[in-house]
Amino acid sequence: MHRVFSGIQPSGELHIGNWLGAVQNWVALQDQYQCVYCVVDLHAITFPYQPAALAARTREMVVGLLAAGIDPERSILFVQSHVPEHAELQWLFTTVAPLGELERMTQFKDKAQRLESVSAGLLCYPVLQAADILLYRAEAVPVGEDQLQHLEFTREIARRWNSLFALDAPYFPEPRALLTKARRIMGLDGQSKMSKSLGNTIGLNDPPEVIWEKLRPAKTDPKRVRRTDPGTPEDCNLYDLHRYFSPPDAVTNVALQCRSAGWGCLDCKRVLADNMVKTLTPIRERAAGLRAEPARVDEVIAHGARRASAIARETIAQVTARMGFLPRQEV
Repeated sequence: MHRVFSGIQPSGELHIGNWLGAVQNWVALQDQYQCVYCVVDLHAITFPYQPAALAARTREMVVGLLAAGIDPERSILFVQSHVPEHAELQWLFTTVAPLGELERMTQFKDKAQRLESVSAGLLCYPVLQAADILLYRAEAVPVGEDQLQHLEFTREIARRWNSLFALDAPYFPEPRALLTKARRIMGLDGQSKMSKSLGNTIGLNDPPEVIWEKLRPAKTDPKRVRRTDPGTPEDCNLYDLHRYFSPPDAVTNVALQCRSAGWGCLDCKRVLADNMVKTLTPIRERAAGLRAEPARVDEVIAHGARRASAIARETIAQVTARMGFLPRQEV
């Protein structure tokens, strides 16, 4: 089977933006590919963070992925820092990474504008991302549209390294993108991409009352000033969420009621809340069960690291040999 790789930062609890935009696709890909999924805690420290919370957030992200359907037997699920070859390959790749392209990365420029002091780690974020993917010689990467620039950088790194150190035949593949149907999930504010840092999300572990509290003030069609005003469903951010959570007949009825002003926005939100609860309750219950068995979660993490390390060590052995390093002795 062809291999895919993808990673997610340890923000703690998964929210519906992560789930719709990435994790649902990850689950489906398990039937088609050899999947390598990683909680990228090394990436998380390139931006200011709270050290005391990092481990707990990392564990919670693993719990969320398992609860959402990632099978640790069908996929390799692990924590990035537990496989040190990620950092080693990143350093080797910095020797072929073009500085100008790193400085032109859209995400680097956006994040750098918010910082008084910009670290070299933030600049080299795409190099580590390239190392993550190419360490497993992944042929495809499930990504959102906002990551396409970074994936093209990974392809460039593979080309540059191959041209210098794999003259007989390319060693690293140039991975292609696997875009999800839900490419960009807008937040409840209707203005920005759903993000925990912006407070515009609904968590997969949110109980029914919290889901309703968050949906109730959420932005809808801006042209509906009064309840009696007809609306345009396509201009309503929550109508997009109906398409993911509500059955087709309910989506059709929501559109009809909106256009005819048969419902107010609160009526529409209540239907959405009920359907979200039906969808997310099983995930929340599985996550609670996993939190009650921390030793089981620890074994999943360790098992994933062992499987990932076996591939990573083989790659590093090939890379260092081709780059001319003295062979290592067993210690």
